[in-house]
Amino acid sequence: MHELEKLSQAGLIDLFYGDESRVSSEGYVPYGWQFPHEDVAIYVEKGHWVNVWGLISRQNECHWATTEENINGRFIMEQLDSLSFAIKKETFVVLDNASVHRAKLFQELLPIWQERGLFLFFLPTYSPHLTIAETLWRKLKMEWLAPEDYLEKDSLQYAVNRCMANIGDHLKISFSLFNAN
Repeated sequence: MHELEKLSQAGLIDLFYGDESRVSSEGYVPYGWQFPHEDVAIYVEKGHWVNVWGLISRQNECHWATTEENINGRFIMEQLDSLSFAIKKETFVVLDNASVHRAKLFQELLPIWQERGLFLFFLPTYSPHLTIAETLWRKLKMEWLAPEDYLEKDSLQYAVNRCMANIGDHLKISFSLFNAN
């Protein structure tokens, strides 16, 4: 992966980190503060969510798709296949070892994608700390979505799509610089 980062910094390849996440109507509240004996609540329309597939680069270039359905191997395959037609130079996508990333469909399309210049790189098992896509999901859920976005199904879908569409323009992530030396 070190070599991929060096090649990306030199502008010789495009390097993306891919992953999927669910944004649920229950919201994302990792911590909170309140006075003793004070009840705090956020009322939401329960039982809805938005599943998001995303690819992000350290330069905040983002390719993404949302769905109400579960994200499976076919969904990801369609996204990667679409990307393979749009790339302008060799492109590497870093993925974790989730079973949907190792679908049989992928194995069949790998040679075709590689002819088009799209290559997949799989991280070692249990290494979410090696992918910047996890930072994307944390920023989306903790910073970019507002509590009122979770109130209704339509507002959640709109807000998630709005945030993803604004990555690189109005919403940016300052990834730590990779030391290519």
